[in-house]
Amino acid sequence: MSGSVLWLSSPPETGRSSVLRQQFLSRRRNRGRSRGERSCGVVLPNGCSVFSSLVAAPPRPSEEVVHDVVLKQAALVGVTRRKKAAAMEVSAPMGWNLLNEAYDRCGKVCAEYAKTFYLGTLLMTPERRRAVWAIYVWCRRTDELVDGPNAFHITPTALDRWDKRLNDLFEGRPYDMFDAALSDTVSKFPVDIQPFKDMIEGMRLDLKKSRYKHFDELYLYCYYVAGTVGLMSVPVMGIAPDSKASTESIYNSALALGIANQLTNILRDVGEDARRGRIYLPQDELAQAGLSDDDIFQGKVTDKWRNFMKDQIKRAKMFFDEAEKGVAELNSASRWPVSASLLLYRQILDAIEANDYNNFRKRAYVGKTKKLVSLPIAYARALLGPSKVSSMAKVKLITSAEVADTVLAQSMKIKEALSKIFPKESLH
Repeated sequence: MSGSVLWLSSPPETGRSSVLRQQFLSRRRNRGRSRGERSCGVVLPNGCSVFSSLVAAPPRPSEEVVHDVVLKQAALVGVTRRKKAAAMEVSAPMGWNLLNEAYDRCGKVCAEYAKTFYLGTLLMTPERRRAVWAIYVWCRRTDELVDGPNAFHITPTALDRWDKRLNDLFEGRPYDMFDAALSDTVSKFPVDIQPFKDMIEGMRLDLKKSRYKHFDELYLYCYYVAGTVGLMSVPVMGIAPDSKASTESIYNSALALGIANQLTNILRDVGEDARRGRIYLPQDELAQAGLSDDDIFQGKVTDKWRNFMKDQIKRAKMFFDEAEKGVAELNSASRWPVSASLLLYRQILDAIEANDYNNFRKRAYVGKTKKLVSLPIAYARALLGPSKVSSMAKVKLITSAEVADTVLAQSMKIKEALSKIFPKESLH
């Protein structure tokens, strides 16, 4: 971006004021040239001189760019969304039976690929639960475009078509049943299209970018591919009626969780990404630590690498801390899946540390047993509403067994889900 600056100089004057003005204009023009500013001027018939400069404005920090999106999303929550006439077309031609089938299919996809999260959604109201499934499936399909089995054939043109398809479903013209579920969702909740478009922008980055100069660049990428999910989900999950937190702060926490999760993905998958020629670590921070791309490709765990990873993990945990502030502000029925996601993903960072920071050849993961123990703990934390946050210390004193008994006693849905999911295969 560039900005245009225009100023006017009067005809030559005499005396001290004339000298001071000329010195001022001279200094101003010289400063502009020293900054790489281009200037030009003309003399008008009345003797006035007009100078124009084109100033290369510095790019805005990524956090400012993302914050603008956050403010827009937060403003939408207070608005009662009117159903668009176009959105009404979704349920009418399809019929309620087909629409229900579309949501059921979304639920099955979520249950297959995100078992822990799916389990948490079972405590939500049916309408919220189905809407979250629809959002999850769209996000997964979008990610699969560049990371799935057909990613090799994906081009920018294909992403442009996916973008157009997104516009259509927001206008009530879905292409398939999965689109129909999301189209119905956005007609019922104050969900804005911008985070969805930004996620597609993240996929575009994956097609053309494999290095990030500094964290500001990486932060924007993390927002595109993961922070957007938080902004999509808050309107569906809802905010607790007794929450005194600002809507903006709750959205910021949702954004922080997405950033934290993506940073964790990056730290977990360093070796896997390197084998694909990708390095999602800030280049300037690698250089400051005395590391280079070659060190990543060679995959040697050295003291330099350990110290570098400690700093990266510390930053990811800071984002998790920020995210945790907003969980208690969500609608009570929506807290558990968010709390579980936060707790389990954070434990991946612990697993990287336990592997002595060898994320080149050892994949850090949270085992089935730890997940089974963590889920009831996450549920106990989810019981805390905005008015009970100060009681967090008491919750920590409850044993895992006691909390598990509380969970099972309060929800037959959880019992059924546990019996269906846990004994057969490990959680994802």
